[in-house]
Amino acid sequence: MARSNRCEVMDPSEVQIFHIVSRTTRGCWLFGQDSISGKNYDHRKVWIEEYLQHFAACFAIDLLSFSILSNHFHLVLRSRSDIVGTWDDTEVARRWLMICPERKDDRGNPMTPSQAELDRIRKSPEKLVEIRSRLSNLSWWMRLLNQQIAQRANKEDDTTGHFFEQRFKAIPLVDEEAVLACSVYVDLNLIRACIAETVELSEHTSAQRRVESIQASQQTPRDDEKASADGETQAADPQARRADAFLSPVNLHEGTAPAGPQPSKTNARCSDKGFLAMSEEEYLELLDWSARHLAPGKRGSTPEGHPPILERLGLSPTLWLSLVADFGSLFSTIAGRPEHLDTERTKQTGRRFYVPKQARDLFGQAA
Repeated sequence: MARSNRCEVMDPSEVQIFHIVSRTTRGCWLFGQDSISGKNYDHRKVWIEEYLQHFAACFAIDLLSFSILSNHFHLVLRSRSDIVGTWDDTEVARRWLMICPERKDDRGNPMTPSQAELDRIRKSPEKLVEIRSRLSNLSWWMRLLNQQIAQRANKEDDTTGHFFEQRFKAIPLVDEEAVLACSVYVDLNLIRACIAETVELSEHTSAQRRVESIQASQQTPRDDEKASADGETQAADPQARRADAFLSPVNLHEGTAPAGPQPSKTNARCSDKGFLAMSEEEYLELLDWSARHLAPGKRGSTPEGHPPILERLGLSPTLWLSLVADFGSLFSTIAGRPEHLDTERTKQTGRRFYVPKQARDLFGQAA
């Protein structure tokens, strides 16, 4: 089946959530132990995570989940054109120049933009409109992310040519069930690949960062102060130094959260708006519950009864486990319940999306 044009499913002016996958060329393990060259490139996973943190702090895009494996990585991203609307011209120019700096320091980090550099953008109405659109554009996020990774890796290997395999894959997630299933699918990738046994041991995943933050929050002030690298009291805002500070919060806090875009109170991410109707602890419990079923023989046992979130969403354990295990094959163009997907149309031509028979049958059995 021919792939859809990106513009048919992606609109930077809308708030949308996408599952993104990007693979290295020819499936080579250029982020891990590569059997062809015999070299180990695990350190590149650190690069990618550092880039994700930087992009999450500059773009008007929420990073919901991620996992980095040896030859590809998964992201769940939410475009936030509504957040861009809260930024003045100076903030738009500053953020863009931190992503695409005109000057870098000795370590290659972007330097604080000068007034002249800011003026070249904020005094050009056409350029401002274009950059505002780019800041909430998932294609620009991926274009610059993959470009920086590829250039750095090629320089390290003293080579040229393509580093990534074709263009990245982008699947829109149109309902809460799809967002939840995809996020769990992404966070459990290392467990499903037999690289890790538990969520907390799944390195370079959003799940591990959330676990680290919960563990750190249980420290006493004395413990926290001792953990400071320089021996001084850390920043007053505990949210700014959390391991998952660059990730979108899990909980939407429906009914209590303020209306509107909810721009972040820290400089680590674009907004403080969650993406699921559950707490962070409930999400991690669901991850652990799902992981035990996906990998029989691991330590622990299945809790009695169904987790409350499954009951609230009307998902049976069988349906849920099939969704998480086979998410990639069930949804190749757009993801969600078949009845929700049937109401969606492509952005440019207004065509209906194809829903695989396997997905219809799965949800039909659970009806």
